[in-house]
Amino acid sequence: MSEPESVAPPAALPRSVLVVGGGLAATRTVAELREREFDGRIEVLCAEGVAPYDRPPLSKHLLDRPTPTWLRDEIGADLQALADEVHLGTPARGLRVTGTGVEVQAADGSRTADAVVLATGAHAVLPPGWEAALTLHTAADAEVLRTALVPGVRLVIIGAGWIGAEVATVATAAGVDVTVLEATGDPLGAALGPVVGAFTAPWYASAGVHLRRGAHVVEVGSNGVALADGTLTPADVVLAAIGARPTTAWLGSALPQEPDGSLRVDEHHVVLGAPRRVRAVGDVALRRSPRHGWVPGGHWDGALRGPTDLVADLLGAGGPASDPAPYVFSTQLGHELALFGVRHVDDEVLLRGDPAGGDGWSALWFRPGTETVSAILTVDRPRDVGAARRLFTAAGLPRLDRVRARDTSVALRDASR
Repeated sequence: MSEPESVAPPAALPRSVLVVGGGLAATRTVAELREREFDGRIEVLCAEGVAPYDRPPLSKHLLDRPTPTWLRDEIGADLQALADEVHLGTPARGLRVTGTGVEVQAADGSRTADAVVLATGAHAVLPPGWEAALTLHTAADAEVLRTALVPGVRLVIIGAGWIGAEVATVATAAGVDVTVLEATGDPLGAALGPVVGAFTAPWYASAGVHLRRGAHVVEVGSNGVALADGTLTPADVVLAAIGARPTTAWLGSALPQEPDGSLRVDEHHVVLGAPRRVRAVGDVALRRSPRHGWVPGGHWDGALRGPTDLVADLLGAGGPASDPAPYVFSTQLGHELALFGVRHVDDEVLLRGDPAGGDGWSALWFRPGTETVSAILTVDRPRDVGAARRLFTAAGLPRLDRVRARDTSVALRDASR
C-alpha cells in the first residue's frame, strides 16, 4: 500500500500559527518563525507548568544540576518573549482540522489558527503492575528521583538503555547501590543490536553496577521487583527506564497515527494524510528521509534542526529539506558514545578497534554485501566523531572501503569511497 500524501499547499501563507508543546522542538519552531521575520500571531500551549528546558541533562546531570537547564540560556531562545501568548500548564485535549484552518481544544477553551505545529513530545512507558516505579522524563520526575537517591539506597533500574545507563552512572558515583535489570539480554540492545550491545555489558561491573541480563519483570512492589523466574530483587527505589512513546493520544482520530502513536511526516514535517497546514516535529514525528527511510523521533538533534525545514516550507520558502542524520550522544559508565544514522536489523557490523582494549573503538553498520554505511557508533574515539558527522552530511548514505574502515591507522574520513 502506498503512503498517504499531504494535499496541495494552500494559496495563502498562514497569518497565525498555533504551536502545541513546550520543549525543544516547540521552542525552536517559534524561534525559527521569528528569525524568518514572521510577524503574524503565534500562540503556544504547553502541558508542563514551567518554562521550556533541555531534557538530556535530566539523566546525564541528574545529581549535579538540581535545577532545569532552561532553553532560553541553552539555545538563546526565550519562548515567552517570542510568542504572542504562551499558556503553561495547559495541555491540548483535541484537534479539529477545518476547511480553512485548525482548532485545538484545551481545558480552558478552544484556539483557532491558520496552521498548527504539533510538538507535544513523548512520555515515559510505565506498564500495568509497575505503578510503584518512578520514571524520568520531566523536570518534576528528576526532582523526585534526585531526592530519593541518597548514599546507601538500593536503586533498581529496569532497562539498560540510554537513560538507564546514564542514571546508573551518576547514581553509583554518588554512593547508591545500583542494580540494572535488562530483559533482552544485552544493554542498548534495541539501539545497537545484540552484537554491539553485548560489548557494553562489562562496563557495568567495572563501574560498580550490578547488571542482570534476561531479567523479565512481572511486578514492582514497595519492597522490590518481582521477576518471571520467581525471584525478588530488593529495592528502596525503582526506576522504569524502558523507553518513551509519542504523546498523541489527545488527538484521538483527528490524524492518522502509527501503532506507537507517532505521526508520519514528509521531509518538511507535513503530517501525511492531512492538509499542509498541519505539521509535526520532534518526538511525535516519524519523518520520511531520502537517506535513512523512516526516522523515528527521540533525537535531540532532530528536535533542534527539524523546525528549520518545517518553518521554511510553511512560510513558502521552498527548497529541498536538509535531512539531518539521527544523532544520539551519551556519557555512561566511564565511556563517551556517539551514534549517527539508523541501524537496520539485517546490517553487517564491522568493528574499528578492539572493544576490550583501552584505546576506544567504533562500530559501522553496512548494508548487506555493499559499501554503504547506514550507521556509525563511536566509543571513546573523539577523532572518529567529527568524521562520522561529516560522512552523514552528503545527499546519500556514505560509502566506505571496508578494509580501510577497519584499519585504525587510517583516518575514518580517508576510508570514504
